Amino acid sequence: MLLFDIVLSGLVLGGMYALIALGLTLQYGVARVMNLSYGESLIAAAFGALSLYTGLGLSPLTALLLAVPVAVVLNWLLYRLLLERLMQRGKDRGAQEIDSILVTFGVLFVIQGIMLVAFGGQYYSYSYLSIPVVVLGSTLAVNRLVALLFAAVIGIAVYVLLTRTRVGTAVRGIAVDANAARLVGIDVSSLSGLAFACGGGLVAVGGVLVSMFLTFNASMGVVFTMKALVVVIMGGVGNVMGALVAGLMLGIVETAVARLVDPGLTLAATYALFLAVLLFKPTGLFGRATS
Repeated sequence: MLLFDIVLSGLVLGGMYALIALGLTLQYGVARVMNLSYGESLIAAAFGALSLYTGLGLSPLTALLLAVPVAVVLNWLLYRLLLERLMQRGKDRGAQEIDSILVTFGVLFVIQGIMLVAFGGQYYSYSYLSIPVVVLGSTLAVNRLVALLFAAVIGIAVYVLLTRTRVGTAVRGIAVDANAARLVGIDVSSLSGLAFACGGGLVAVGGVLVSMFLTFNASMGVVFTMKALVVVIMGGVGNVMGALVAGLMLGIVETAVARLVDPGLTLAATYALFLAVLLFKPTGLFGRATS
């Protein structure tokens, strides 16, 4: 059935978009860092999974146990040693975001340059769990179903942590108003660093999972940065549920356009949906206007 096939494939793609965007939601929505090197971090994780799989025979799912802690530590160091110090010089939130854009723009080229030296500009892929299975008449590879399962579990876990724990409540408070959070005793600096580091861990998960079924190269990180940014803004900056819903919407729309119209129009469909949402909801699907 074509409709079910589109919905199922769209949920898989949208689940990956949502998972990838969750990390940027934490980094931009909480730590107020517009991380332009976000996509490059994802591609770096994909190359890491490729190297471990082809070189050591380590499965990508096992590689997550190594990739996530490494990404968390590296992103925490990036925030504490570089981003935080530069952003403290900003007089207001706008100035801080500009500083973060300038810094991460440079980090983008550093990561991309290292990957180009190590792997060149050619495209890479590998076969892992690329076994076709039939789900209610629709054929889908096992690796895509595994990626969807991981995206669903991680998305629900992040949502529960942010809405049902004291630390999550503090993090959401920072996302709403960092100055007000300081007045009630929240350590904004430490929690912002934690949010940025956890965002880096989530993008590493996305990179490893994406590497199982997508072809990638060292220069395509900007594509993932753009998609993540579209999902974050469309869902509402700093809103986890908004990122999840927007990611799924984007995946289903892109799949429908690719199957029913033309695959070359998927990018146009992405921006059309993005503009339509912002036209009627300028703050995003779940965003709230600030006075």
